[in-house]
Amino acid sequence: MVGAAIVAGGRCLAARRSAAMPLPLLWEFPGGKVEPGESPPEALRREIREELGVEIEVRELLGTGRAPHGEREIELTVYLCRIVGGEPHPHEHDAVRWLGPDELGDLDWAPADVPLLAPLAAVLRAARA
Repeated sequence: MVGAAIVAGGRCLAARRSAAMPLPLLWEFPGGKVEPGESPPEALRREIREELGVEIEVRELLGTGRAPHGEREIELTVYLCRIVGGEPHPHEHDAVRWLGPDELGDLDWAPADVPLLAPLAAVLRAARA
C-alpha cells in the first residue's frame, strides 16, 4: 500500500475514510494498492487522481508504517507529494482537511498511518521555519 502526504504551506492534507470503507471514519494519508506493472509513484498518482481529483508530484519517501489488520499486517509506504493541478475534493472519503504540525495528533488516524505522524510533523515544522 502507498499513501500520499500531500503538503503545501507547512500543512498536510488528511482524508477521512467513509463509513462504508474498511476502518470507517479514521483519518489517513490517501492512496491505495500498487497494481501489477505500476511503480509506487505511478500508483499514487493514479489513486490520488481517482480519490481526490487532483494531479500530484511524488517527491521523497517519508517512511513506512505497519499495523495488524485482522490476520495480516498492513504495510503503508508514504511519500511526500505536492499538488500540481486541481483542487482536492473527496470522491471516496467523506472529508478532507489541511492540518498543521500541531494538529496532526487531534485526529483519529488509521493504525498504519500513525508511525508517520512524527516524521511528517518535523517536515511541516521545517517548511514553516
